[in-house]
Amino acid sequence: MAEEIVELEYRQLARTILEHNPGVDLGRIRAAFEVADLAHSGQRRKAGTPYVTHVVAAAQICAEMGLDEDSIVAALLHDTIEDTSLTYADIARQFGTEVADIVEGVTKLTRVQFTSREDEQMENLRKMLMAMAKDIRVILIKIADRLHNMRTMEYMAAHKQVEKSTETMEIYAPIAHRLGLQKYKWELEDLSLKYLDPEGYQEIMTYLDSKREELDRFMNSVETKITKRLEVQNIRGKVYGRIKHIYSIYRKMYNQKRSMDEIFDLCAFRVIVDSIADCYNVLGQIHDMFTPVPGRFKDYIATPKPNGYQSVHTTVIGEEGIMFEVQIRTWTMHRTAEYGIAAHWKYKSGEAGVRAGDEEKFAWVRRLLESQQDSDAGDFVHDLKMDMFNDEVFVFTPQGDVINLPAGACPIDFAYIIHSAVGNHMIGAKVNGRIVSFDYTLQNGDIVDILTSKSAPGPSRDWLNLCKSNAARSKIRQWLKKERREENILRGREMFDAEYHRAGLAPGFLNDDELVETCTQKLSVTSLDDLYAAIGYGGMTATRAVNRFKDEIARNAKLQNARNALDKLNDAAERRNEKPVKAVQGVLVEGIGNCLIKFSRCCTPVPGDPIVGFITRGNGVSIHRADCPNYLSSLQEEEKSGRWLRVSWADNTDGAYLTSLRILCTDRNGLILDIAGVLNALNSKVRSLNARSLPEGKAMVYVAIEVPDLEALKIIIGRIRAVRGVREIHRGNG
Repeated sequence: MAEEIVELEYRQLARTILEHNPGVDLGRIRAAFEVADLAHSGQRRKAGTPYVTHVVAAAQICAEMGLDEDSIVAALLHDTIEDTSLTYADIARQFGTEVADIVEGVTKLTRVQFTSREDEQMENLRKMLMAMAKDIRVILIKIADRLHNMRTMEYMAAHKQVEKSTETMEIYAPIAHRLGLQKYKWELEDLSLKYLDPEGYQEIMTYLDSKREELDRFMNSVETKITKRLEVQNIRGKVYGRIKHIYSIYRKMYNQKRSMDEIFDLCAFRVIVDSIADCYNVLGQIHDMFTPVPGRFKDYIATPKPNGYQSVHTTVIGEEGIMFEVQIRTWTMHRTAEYGIAAHWKYKSGEAGVRAGDEEKFAWVRRLLESQQDSDAGDFVHDLKMDMFNDEVFVFTPQGDVINLPAGACPIDFAYIIHSAVGNHMIGAKVNGRIVSFDYTLQNGDIVDILTSKSAPGPSRDWLNLCKSNAARSKIRQWLKKERREENILRGREMFDAEYHRAGLAPGFLNDDELVETCTQKLSVTSLDDLYAAIGYGGMTATRAVNRFKDEIARNAKLQNARNALDKLNDAAERRNEKPVKAVQGVLVEGIGNCLIKFSRCCTPVPGDPIVGFITRGNGVSIHRADCPNYLSSLQEEEKSGRWLRVSWADNTDGAYLTSLRILCTDRNGLILDIAGVLNALNSKVRSLNARSLPEGKAMVYVAIEVPDLEALKIIIGRIRAVRGVREIHRGNG
């Protein structure tokens, strides 16, 4: 039965593909489907359906967008690198490097440890944006993937529903909006609201259902009136009426503090015509038929939105006293409004991912990537959300060029959008010929002229609180970082001291050199002064820095607890006068004879490491390092804490023990070769060696090796640490 469902869904996909793109090679699509079906065999979704139904559904959405053959193939394979044994090389070999690059771009970062959920989200977003800048199809597939996940979210746990819906509302819906994918943006928002505020969602649904007949009658009446007027004026066009989507109504209720009974403009209409001249002609007819609402007219044809959206919007009042919006556009504008960049992103074999003329469409992606260089996770995610959600304001240079900025932007934002040097040398601004203050809020249609001077003192820290754009804040931080180091150190120290006092840390913790060295390394700075400087110029928050120290102090406390617990195990064994018996795989287990031994993969202990044993259910004793996070965390769990027992290494441990390393590096050519050379020179038995590229020019190298003991491992780690570009080395699989 499941196989029949999968086959039926594939056939529907094939029909949709041929409907939108008849020239597609369905044989290649079928091959990708069969590869995905085989790779995901045995995997099930929460609903109980075969996992492959998800990738077929994502491909179906991509086909509805009208995407090309490579996009459909990549959509079918988009989870294989992450969730199956297939590799980039496997996909490239069978379907080409272009498809493999798209799949790699969609694949989330895995097997990398992050200090927080926000760090993980930031790294995934950075990777996605970088892949998106190279090939926009990456994000189109990612949106299709997320949309289907949201459509089937009812099968997930409640906390996952909220977590995924929040991420969708904050990240994916705004990205869809930026790309002009209004149809999908609306659905993503409505589905997210369903789980974020179920009561509010249901209230609106219930109200709309109760008013359905009345609203349908009203929409049919207005559609008929406009259609008849178009016929009289010999204007070819199509009129559509619709009820506004749920989240749009919800936001209006929330922002304007109204009840459902106080929301009058529930309906909106579209008039789609053949030419721009007809758009303005229809506008005149609409204003003749109905009463226009002052201040509710927007011309996005003359001044398109950054995502390419064009339409004329007007709000009018009908004979029944009901307010409604009318959007007037051409058929070309309508396709762009529905499908955004996908509407005109028609790929051909061999074409580059981003074509000439498209650069400006993705300038916001480039600006985001440039501006996040000195941001920590919190700043980056916050700035991304601000850039995505904020409405735009359109202003003009004195030469008449249109510049779009976030709503609420000031002249500082404008100056830095023009050029960093203009912002850094800014001494004043004129708007519409009059001098204004730096905190003046720019309005649509303002003509802005920035006054500069070579002797200007440079940006002030106060500017960071005035500007609204991520790009301006980033460029100000860069200037402050470079020009005001001593001042930054003093300011940063004050902020750090105030924060750690607020957090309740004892002052003496900075005297612990080992603690300071560990924390500064994890914060990617080389000294306390560098840390203070980063806080002073705004590249890092004092809260983040202090939290790192708090976490490390807590970790050290846990380690001490582990040592104490280990001492108690030893003391108890001595009091009972129980001696470990025969060694198994070089390990002596307290009071147990010839038992099954296995070495944990989470911390990969080797002779010389302090170790403890855990009595598993049916799998003997699992050996862990005494500083293993799993051991430390389980000491707090009553059920598990009693299953730990004393173990030790035998005096003679023959043979080799498998262990693993995670090596964070600066990515460069020849990196793997150099690490492999070190291992070869030491005659190390390497079981596996692979690497994964990370954002910001980093790479994570994974090594599994066999060593006789801890001393031998320390020698290997020391030699690897000397390789150029190696930044951190961690043991275990993390």
